Amino acid sequence: MHSIPQLYQRIADTFSQEKFLFEPTELYEPIEYALSQGGKRLRPLLVLMSCDLFGGEIGEAMKPSIGVELFHNFTLLHDDIMDQAAIRRGKPAVHKKWNANVAILSGDTMFVMAYDYISKVRPEYLPQVIDLFNDTARKVCEGQQYDMNFETRTDVSIGEYLMMIRLKTAVLLACSMKLGAILAGAGEEDTENIYLFGENLGMAFQLQDDLLDVFGDTEKFGKEIGGDIVTNKKTYLYLKAFELAQGDTLVRLSSLFAGHDIDPHTKVEQIKEIYSALGIRKYTSGYINEYLEKAQVYLEKISLEREKKEALRNLALELVNREV
Repeated sequence: MHSIPQLYQRIADTFSQEKFLFEPTELYEPIEYALSQGGKRLRPLLVLMSCDLFGGEIGEAMKPSIGVELFHNFTLLHDDIMDQAAIRRGKPAVHKKWNANVAILSGDTMFVMAYDYISKVRPEYLPQVIDLFNDTARKVCEGQQYDMNFETRTDVSIGEYLMMIRLKTAVLLACSMKLGAILAGAGEEDTENIYLFGENLGMAFQLQDDLLDVFGDTEKFGKEIGGDIVTNKKTYLYLKAFELAQGDTLVRLSSLFAGHDIDPHTKVEQIKEIYSALGIRKYTSGYINEYLEKAQVYLEKISLEREKKEALRNLALELVNREV
């Protein structure tokens, strides 16, 4: 089996060899810009790791893994517009470097390109791969719509939030894992278990992302800390704080999130103080560990030797303990 550094190198080499810059340059330059920033490239890694785990040829999974990454980056271009996020991976977001129209059209093109790469599989796998990708893409869009719906609702529950991040984030990680397994010819039970491993890992991953948005380091995290607080995003941390806060703390918390003329930096720092006093970091970490444990249960169910699954087990631990 290949090591994670080896797989990352294969991914980096492939991206450097692929051509993403065509005419008109106004359309493709933003795509090249977005992809050149790299990012974690976690999703293609999961495709290759899963394929490798089940004894597949990772060369045959390379193009589809790029397709998953193209789709992921397409969602980021559009999400940054909707979230009014100015920074992505430490650099100006595409809609800030160019404009919203450019980001929308370039993102649409990335979606089409994703289909092109995803479909480069053996004919016998193509129907299953396309069905998986279509189902995942639809769910990601559903998750984004729920996320936007929550912006104007005052009665969002923690359960609804968890459902939203499952759709918006977790299913794409699950898709990546199942895709690799399909391309390796894994059995139905194993492909389902690797999917559920990825889904629960995705839940832990997003909750960690939410935690880092509040308590992370801007230079390490790659985007502005406190963005969720500034935009009043109803994350798990936000919802748990309102569930726990009482008396003067609840009044202060409500006032800070309702205020329109408060300095963003002041707002972030004061809400962080409230979160810390309420133990929100501890509660979030507890939920992260619950999902990590669920992921490990499904990993154990996969009908392969424990030693072969060790790399995925270690990667899961690294992802939920990361600082970026």
